Amino acid sequence: MKNFITICCILLPLLSSCKSQSGADSQVKKDFEFASKQLTYAISEVDKLTAEEAKKEKKGSPLVAPRTLDKDGNIKLVASRDWTSGFFPGELWYMYEYTKDQKWADAARKFTDPLEREKTNGRTHDMGFKVYCSFGNGYRLTQDENYKNILLESAYTLTTRYKEHIGAIRSWDHSTDKWQYPVIIDNMMNLELLFWAFNESKDSLFYNIAVNHAKTTMKNHFRDDYSSYHVIDYDTITGEVVHKHTHQGYAHESAWSRGQAWGVYGYTMCYRETQLPEFLEQAKHIANYIFSHPNLPEDLIPYWDYDAPEIPNEPRDVSAATVTASALYELSLYDKANAAKYVKWADTILENLSKHYLAGEGKDGGFLLLHSTGSKPGKFEVDAPISYADYYFLEALLRKQKLEETGKLF
Repeated sequence: MKNFITICCILLPLLSSCKSQSGADSQVKKDFEFASKQLTYAISEVDKLTAEEAKKEKKGSPLVAPRTLDKDGNIKLVASRDWTSGFFPGELWYMYEYTKDQKWADAARKFTDPLEREKTNGRTHDMGFKVYCSFGNGYRLTQDENYKNILLESAYTLTTRYKEHIGAIRSWDHSTDKWQYPVIIDNMMNLELLFWAFNESKDSLFYNIAVNHAKTTMKNHFRDDYSSYHVIDYDTITGEVVHKHTHQGYAHESAWSRGQAWGVYGYTMCYRETQLPEFLEQAKHIANYIFSHPNLPEDLIPYWDYDAPEIPNEPRDVSAATVTASALYELSLYDKANAAKYVKWADTILENLSKHYLAGEGKDGGFLLLHSTGSKPGKFEVDAPISYADYYFLEALLRKQKLEETGKLF
C-alpha cells in the first residue's frame, strides 16, 4: 500500500503536467488551424481586390496589404508606405514558421516583396513595422541574402531620422502646426530593426541610436506611475521637451492602452538586446501598471484607454492585448521572480481572445480577431479587426508554444 501511494505521488503531478501541456498544445493548434482558413480566405479576397485595382490603372503606389474593414464591411487595402503594410506578410511568415508548409512561404514572399520600395523611404519612423515584420521574419526563416540587404538599407534609412542633440528618432513629419519634433511611444517597436542591423553589421551607429532613443523615451515619456504619454514634442534647437500630448488616446494625461503595450514590449526587447538592467526594470514597471489598473477588465482585454470616461461602456482594444501578451512571454524569461505571473496573464489573454474575440470563420475579410480600436478620437477603426492585432496574436501563440516546448523563444 505504501508503495502504491508513493507511485501515485510521483505519477499524478506528471499526469497533470501532461494534461496541461496537451491543453496548451490544442489551443495553439486550434488557433493556427483557424488562422490557416482565415488567411487562405483573406488571400483570395485580396487577390480579387488587387486585380480590380490594377484594371483601374490608377497612378501612384499599388495597394499591397489588408489593414482593416471599412464601415461597410469591405477589406481596406493599403499601399506599402502605410505603417501597417508589413503585418499581413508577417502573419504569413508566422504561418510558415508554424506549419513548415512551403505554400505559406510562397504566399509570404508574394506579399513581402512589394514592400522593398520602403527601404529608402525616410519620411516616417515606421521602418520596423513595415520592413522588419515582413522582410525581418522572412530573413529569419529563409536566410535570403537579398532580404538581409533590404533590411540593412532600411535600418540605415531609419537612422537619418535621428537627431543627436535630442537623443531620439523623429516619428512624424506631418502636423507641423502642432509639433516641432514629435516622438511617439510606438517608436520603441522600430528599435528592433536597429538592434538587428547592429548584430549583423557590427556598426555601432545602430546600437547607439537605439539605446539613446530608448533612454530618452524612458526619461520623458513616462509618468511616476509608469503610464505613458503618447507624443512628446521636442524643441528642434534646444532639444528640450515642449509638449506632452496624446494623439490617439482620450486625453493628454490619460493612459492610452496600446501605448502601454508598445512600452512593455519595447523595453523587454531592449533588455534582450542590451542586458541593461534599467530597461528590464522599466518593462516590469509598465507590466505592473497594466495589470494592477482598476479599469482593466476581468478578461484582461483592455479598453482603448485606461482613463476613457464611459468605462465599462467603452470599446476594447484587442491589439493592445495581443502586443502585451507577446511581450509577457518574453518578459517571463528575464524576470524569473514574476515569470509564472506573466505567463498566466498572457495565457489568460490568449484563452479569452480565442473564446470571445475571434472573427467569423470565412467571414470578416479573413481577419482573425475582432474588437480592436485604431483611433477613437480620430473616429476610425473603432471596434474593428486590424492587421496588427492579428500579427501579434500569432506571434504570441508561437511564443507560447516555444516557451512550453523548449523554455526558449530565440
